[in-house]
Amino acid sequence: MKYYIIITIIAIIAIFIFLILHYYPPLGGKSSAESRERIRESVNFIDGKFQNQIPTPMDYSLKDTADALIKTVKGRPDGKPKGSIPVVPFDSKAYLENPEDQVIWFGHSTLLLKASGVKLLIDPVFGDYASPVRYFGPKRYSDQLPAQIEDLPEIDAVIISHDHYDHLDYGSILKLKEKVKQFIVPLGVAGHLTKWGVDPGNIQELDWWEEVSFQGLTIVSTPARHFSGRGGASGGGSTLWSSWAILGERSKIYYSGDSGYAPHFKEIGSKYGPFDLTLMECGQYDEKWANIHMTPEESVMANLDVQGKRMIPVHWGAFTLALHSWTDPVERAREAAGNLNAELATPRIGETVFVEAKEYPNANWWGDVD
Repeated sequence: MKYYIIITIIAIIAIFIFLILHYYPPLGGKSSAESRERIRESVNFIDGKFQNQIPTPMDYSLKDTADALIKTVKGRPDGKPKGSIPVVPFDSKAYLENPEDQVIWFGHSTLLLKASGVKLLIDPVFGDYASPVRYFGPKRYSDQLPAQIEDLPEIDAVIISHDHYDHLDYGSILKLKEKVKQFIVPLGVAGHLTKWGVDPGNIQELDWWEEVSFQGLTIVSTPARHFSGRGGASGGGSTLWSSWAILGERSKIYYSGDSGYAPHFKEIGSKYGPFDLTLMECGQYDEKWANIHMTPEESVMANLDVQGKRMIPVHWGAFTLALHSWTDPVERAREAAGNLNAELATPRIGETVFVEAKEYPNANWWGDVD
């Protein structure tokens, strides 16, 4: 009788875990039959999953995982800001009326652009946590954002780099899906969006080097050196990860997505550069993640590789996902930019950077945060 009870409890737990992994909405969904056919035909889909252009080992032992967990729980005094981060409120009227190409950083990798009059939102994460579960996981530093989704104008297109929780947020997509005309995503990511109620007709999936013409822009899915996966129904490597080239009449902008440093940056620069502005991953790095995340010095090098005229460091300033200090990314990037004679813009969260302007925000604002 005792064994029967134990087996029953184990069975119930197993069923519960199965249901969570397959039906808990934030974990995402599977690709459609049409998308799966395109995935199988992709030259980047090898041995049942998407692969990087060059070998990208991610050897992380059980001991490494345990050590990282202990360090994360313990934290470090400078791992997050002690005071309030300055946030510039979003001026919808100015954004809509000013015809210049512009970028507004919302912290981490969420960016609001206007390029040739087209309103674009990149990797929209407006939630308080970079996690599938509210009140669990990395919490946003700032108590407020420049604007909530409800305060934004209608968006012409949302661009997603990959399906990790700090780049593709379930709650944000639910709020955005009725005010976005088009979602442009890497191959396989549409399965998550359609599970969350996005009309399949409003989604375009691209493989690396594929281009789409959108309202006068050319938007290109370009390679990155990373990985994908949200758990549940969509396992690791079942969706692609991308960087993006946004080519307009007035300017050219490049967004790195998450990526380790690799030769693809020079290839992108050769094909589509020079870029007037680059939005470069510059945070959440660790020596054990060297193949999938850049150090700040590598981020500046990548900016030069793609022939970027000016760089905004992103993927920092909102969540603690690694074990470095919260200001380490921008401080090291600033030093590297000085050494390499590269232009670095350092806007406050919510501050507008005009792509073609000669002057740009470059204040050491994080130094004023207690």
